[in-house]
Amino acid sequence: MANENPLLSPSTLPYGLPDYAAIRPAHYLPAFDEAFAQQRVEIGAITRVRSMPTFENTMVPLEMSGRLLGDVARTFYTVSSADATPEIQLIEETLAPLMSAHNDSIELNSALFWRIKTLHDALDDLDLEPEQRYLVQRRFREMSHAGAGLDDTAKAQLTALNQRLSTLTTSFEKNLLRDTNDLAVVFDDVAELDGLAEGELSAAAQAAAERGLAGKWVITLTLFTGHPYLASLTNRASRKRIFDASRARGSRDGENDNRPVLREIVRLRAERARLLGYDSHAAYITSDETAGSPGAVHDLLRRLAVPAARNARREQAALQAVIDAEPEPFPLDAHDWAFYTEKVRAAEYDLDRGALRPWFEAERVLRDGVFHAATELYGVTFAERHDLGAYHPDARVFEVRNADATTVGLFVLDLYTRDTKRGGAWMNSIVSQSRLRGTQAVVVNNLNVPKPTDGKPTLLTLDEVTTLFHEFGHALHGLFATVTYPHFAGTNVFRDFVEFPSQVNEMWIYWPEILDTYARHSETGEPLPRDVVAKLRASEAFNQGFATSEYLAASWLDQAWHSLSAEDAASEIDVAAFEASALADIGLDNPAVPTRYSSTYFAHVFSGGYSAGYYSYIWSEVLDADAVEWFRENGGLTRANGDRFRNRLLGVGGSKDPLEAYRDFRGRNAEIQPLLERRGLAS
Repeated sequence: MANENPLLSPSTLPYGLPDYAAIRPAHYLPAFDEAFAQQRVEIGAITRVRSMPTFENTMVPLEMSGRLLGDVARTFYTVSSADATPEIQLIEETLAPLMSAHNDSIELNSALFWRIKTLHDALDDLDLEPEQRYLVQRRFREMSHAGAGLDDTAKAQLTALNQRLSTLTTSFEKNLLRDTNDLAVVFDDVAELDGLAEGELSAAAQAAAERGLAGKWVITLTLFTGHPYLASLTNRASRKRIFDASRARGSRDGENDNRPVLREIVRLRAERARLLGYDSHAAYITSDETAGSPGAVHDLLRRLAVPAARNARREQAALQAVIDAEPEPFPLDAHDWAFYTEKVRAAEYDLDRGALRPWFEAERVLRDGVFHAATELYGVTFAERHDLGAYHPDARVFEVRNADATTVGLFVLDLYTRDTKRGGAWMNSIVSQSRLRGTQAVVVNNLNVPKPTDGKPTLLTLDEVTTLFHEFGHALHGLFATVTYPHFAGTNVFRDFVEFPSQVNEMWIYWPEILDTYARHSETGEPLPRDVVAKLRASEAFNQGFATSEYLAASWLDQAWHSLSAEDAASEIDVAAFEASALADIGLDNPAVPTRYSSTYFAHVFSGGYSAGYYSYIWSEVLDADAVEWFRENGGLTRANGDRFRNRLLGVGGSKDPLEAYRDFRGRNAEIQPLLERRGLAS
């Protein structure tokens, strides 16, 4: 089989990068079947050991098990998220319940759990290194949390629930991808797109041509409710068409309707939580996060919602005043917010963010911004490997080395949007680092930047620049984590901690010695004028009422759905009415400030890994804002600061309690005041 299927042999490429050129869709399912069988044998060998459990005869072989499955899965899921052709989507649908059943066969394995529990109970008597001790603790906690202590009947129920949920979350993602493509907005007359830059029009024409609509312009939709182009389009009807299309995703009758899918997901998650002894899915999820309970999450969200909503109303009044001064005034609507925000920004700060795009040419932002900041801070360098191909022609491969030329791993960048790529931006690993297995990291960043026609530069918005720095923060976390046991590799940390390193990396966007190198005009090479830089810094808190409110609204929706009891979730819930009630409950029901994600396209929580955990961004931002203050107090962009952050936070991966790691870095617990000041919520 190995001779016929490249997935069944170790890759011969550097760093174990999969040989995507040799892999065909038909190879995936047979490879998964073989990998499942192989790990079952490996787990069976552990549980059949007749001697009492030791770290060496239980934990080490457990960490060595499933290597083939991990390799195949990371190879496949990289493709299924970034280049999901119909054939790949069908494989994913077939695979979902199989993967769920296999994972349950390990997580719920009574004999394996007994061995780990035995070690856990005797932990203080064992002579273990800190990482080994934490591995026993986490494996025991995770298996307990997964239901390993249930009786056989309950385990059978749990396995059935998990398999059905895996199928439903895959369906949600598939429906959303189809509907996002179906609802892309077609314009017949370029005059309807007045306000867009040449590169944006070029990308729209390219998208139309790829759909066989030569002579037209297609605006593809972003994952979140708003769209970057809403800030520039002068035609109000065009703004409304794009906004309405975005809000409609997954909520129309037909094959892409996500309402029945998400209702069943919510119901089954609530049933599973009850089976595991929790009042709700939110209680189940937060019990094994740094938050600890839904109450802690709700307290933070409510504390922030009141001043955020107040600031948003103040911003709304300022926007309405601009509209009222026009010859034909009208009430501000959600699709008008971004456009008039830029007018107010221009009036208050003499700043047109849309006009900044020529200073943010993608290649320069990458090399002289993102990479340069990492080099200055950590000493690492990046060299493009044109000899190494990834899973798509647009995906580029870079080799990462330390200052002493020792290797770190590979970084893959997939910048452009396409119909086969899911929305949003993300980081994932193709190969995980582990001293036990002798592997180094291969990580991927995906964005969804519109691709211009050949010969045109890719000019980024400031938001896209922020996204690139943010996702690269995840990539650095994945590259720098240096652990022995693969269970702790890369970004395998608590969900409400994982966004912290990526948010910290955003601070370098405006750092003078970084900004001066990457923010150069694409035609003249002139740096971004210093007065513009000053205006950007002065306006950082501008529109934060809106930004904070739309984020908190989505976080609250996530909590509202997943705080339902099994009984409440069993009722036939009207999705739109539920959303309206939930937003009114927290005071974020302003029609002009829609939630960042409505339920039917909230992929983070209904097809991603953030269910009952979307609060993680703001929870992590408390740490982020506090850490940024530390950098500023200690000299900013220096190797000494970078080494401290790398060694005490990024480098430990998941091998240490994250809050303990933060205290080790900061010298104390994080304080919330820097976050309140950053978002204009302090007073």
